[in-house]
Amino acid sequence: MKIAAVCGSGLGSSFMVEMNIQGILKDLGVNNVETAHFDVGSAMEGSADYFFVGKDLADSLSNLKNVIVLDSIIDKKELKEKLEPLLTNQSQG
Repeated sequence: MKIAAVCGSGLGSSFMVEMNIQGILKDLGVNNVETAHFDVGSAMEGSADYFFVGKDLADSLSNLKNVIVLDSIIDKKELKEKLEPLLTNQSQG
């Protein structure tokens, strides 16, 4: 599975969210998930299985499937709550 974080420029906030995803995966003992970060223009079907994005840019990714919208990109609790079900689905599939 590949999980990507997306922001406007593909640098600051998406990189931060990617690092937070990596930290959560490590805390959960999950090591079979690849992570990445993209700018809005580079995020396309096939480049990741799931895309995490802040609600301010959610409409920019309406052409993609499996977009997970974050109300707050700095809220690690929210990120974990939205990430864990994806991991559960992967382990069952």
